[in-house]
Amino acid sequence: MMFWKACTPPKKEQGMSLVIVLILLATTMILGVGAVQLSMMSERSARNDRDYQIAWQASEAALRDAESDIGGATSSRATLFSNDNAVSFVAGCSSSGNTKGLCLPSISGKPAWLSVDFTTDNTPSVALGSFTSKTFDAGDTGLRPRQTPRYIIEQIDDTASRGDASIGREQKYVYRITAMGFGPRNDIQAVTQSIYRK
Repeated sequence: MMFWKACTPPKKEQGMSLVIVLILLATTMILGVGAVQLSMMSERSARNDRDYQIAWQASEAALRDAESDIGGATSSRATLFSNDNAVSFVAGCSSSGNTKGLCLPSISGKPAWLSVDFTTDNTPSVALGSFTSKTFDAGDTGLRPRQTPRYIIEQIDDTASRGDASIGREQKYVYRITAMGFGPRNDIQAVTQSIYRK
């Protein structure tokens, strides 16, 4: 004898598993998009940091070139700095000839280094190597500065060399060098300064 078991009809599915799978899929997609954006932002930040480092190194190279210009044996105008006189320095900066980039500090208003445009050749700023014959690799291809770094030299009274004991002695000067370096893009620039005493 056989017994037949009465089968109960299956319950109607409500589609809950489909909703849960869709929620999990959407969450995974949001996390994936966030990870991609974070990765792209990190890469962009690293690229900007690299470009600023290139500009900073170019600016440092211009500072060293200016120091060679002031006190180096290879400078074609080293004699302008030898006598501690201000004859070759111009108020507002000289923009031509052997005195190009030599400035007297402003008595009032903006300092000379804030008023000079370092981005073009026809300004009072001096391109690296102009008076020292040094070379610098720059251009618009590859990972190198877009253009040659530039600098100006301001002559400032050396207050440390004078005091009560130096009354009657000749005036001494120090030189404030301001240099601008450029990164691989036009919008990346770095400015550095140093004080140079001979």
